[in-house]
Amino acid sequence: MPGEPCIFCDLASGKTGAPLLYQDDAVVAFSDIRPIAPTHILIVPREHHPTLLDVGPENEALLGRLLAVAAKIAKERLGDDPSCRVVINSGASAGQTVYHLHLHLLSGRHFAWPPG
Repeated sequence: MPGEPCIFCDLASGKTGAPLLYQDDAVVAFSDIRPIAPTHILIVPREHHPTLLDVGPENEALLGRLLAVAAKIAKERLGDDPSCRVVINSGASAGQTVYHLHLHLLSGRHFAWPPG
């Protein structure tokens, strides 16, 4: 929330020194510290938006950039079978625990449908 420390803002700015798997001027990616799949990468905008619902029309290009980066990482890191699931949790009931918009890129195991 406004004025509160945000771990993803710190990661994106380099304050934590955590290794980044990808970075550009708008987006960073890093491994999840509590993975739920063999590959679990978080893709995070540098700009702070608490949830998906906080992104306005002026930021539509950012949403596209996040997905483009997810595809790029999947192609580069997942080998011969780049099958993956991309998830955005938005709000507590959806499982969001860090209030900074982010995508989960998950791979390396079977994912059932429906999720949950």
